[in-house]
Amino acid sequence: MKGVIRKCPVCGLYTLKDECPKCQKSTVVAGPPKYSTSDRFQKYRLEELEKI
Repeated sequence: MKGVIRKCPVCGLYTLKDECPKCQKSTVVAGPPKYSTSDRFQKYRLEELEKI
């Protein structure tokens, strides 16, 4: 996904790339997904949270 801020879980560097330019590890999306009132999977997510 282009244009989304990503973070390297190893060194903590923020970047827009899929791979960290510092340590060449895979990056992950830094923020939570967008909230939607028409979330089709909300029921399942809430069920998983109740199990914890």
